[in-house]
Parts: sequence; C-alpha cells; structure tokens
Amino acid sequence: ELQQKLEETELLKMELQMLETERVRLSLVEEKLMDVLQLLQQLQDLNISKRALGKILLSTLESCRDPQPGKAHLFEVLDTLYHELTACELLQSQPLEKVQSRPSLSNPLVISC
Repeated sequence: ELQQKLEETELLKMELQMLETERVRLSLVEEKLMDVLQLLQQLQDLNISKRALGKILLSTLESCRDPQPGKAHLFEVLDTLYHELTACELLQSQPLEKVQSRPSLSNPLVISC
C-alpha cells in the first residue's frame, strides 16, 4: 500500500509539473495576443486600410502555413503577426513617444470595430 501511495504521489507530481508548464505556455500566448491586439488598436487609430491589414494577415498566414517542429503553432502565428504589424509603415512613420505612450486597453479582450 505504501508503494502504491508513492507511485500515486509521483504521478500527481508529474501531472502538476505538466499543468504548470501549460500555464506558462498559456501565459506567453496571452501576452503575445495582448501585444498584437494593442498594435491592431494603434493601426485602427491610424486608419489603416482594410486592404493593407488584409495583406498583413495573408502574409502572416503564408509564413506560418507549415508549422515549425517543436514550436507551438498558435504562438508562432501570433509572433509572426506581431512582427508583421510592427513592420507596418504606418507604425514606423509615427514618433516613438506616441506609439509607446499609447494607453493600454481598458478591457484587454475588447476592441471597438
């Protein structure tokens, strides 16, 4: 019975470690998603055209068509989209202070359309 309890304890420790790893992964995805949403909000404020935004999105999807081995596909897509958005000429032409001083979203999951 003691051996069985030790085995159960080990299994629970492994499960806890897996849950912690997943929590960290989800936290990283959430951070990247927030960064992307803030960039999209900035571009909306700068009146980016739907065509230009569509090109950015299509470029991102094309870049991420084949997932990289060992890399979470969702995070890869968000990271690529983030880099595509930061390379947008509208954001590049803005003074650095204006882009950085942008207030954070009041509700991180809501973007007015």
